[in-house]
Amino acid sequence: MEKYVDMFKAFSDETRLRIIILLSEKELCVCQIEDALDLPQGKVSRHLTVLKHAGLVNARRDGLWIYYSITKPKNCLEEKMFSCFKTCLRKETFFKKDLISVKKCVAKPHLLSRR
Repeated sequence: MEKYVDMFKAFSDETRLRIIILLSEKELCVCQIEDALDLPQGKVSRHLTVLKHAGLVNARRDGLWIYYSITKPKNCLEEKMFSCFKTCLRKETFFKKDLISVKKCVAKPHLLSRR
């Protein structure tokens, strides 16, 4: 039961929900998420930590960069929630703006060299 409570707690924050929507599109590094959501690095990292502890995102190191992606669903509920993020929520105006922003920032090679 605790794993479900942790999952819903992680989904209950607007910023974490925005991050999950972005990660439902593709793997991203922290600086790409920062740029897409126009948030400071500390806030993005804190929310990614919550999502990681809830078992909802994976972290992969590549040199100096840590890339985040959504985990494979571990149960039917996660499968349905991730499916909803991929198909339903992304149609909402608020999330559409984030998805447009992330496409723009992923296309900017200077983001990865700014650190």
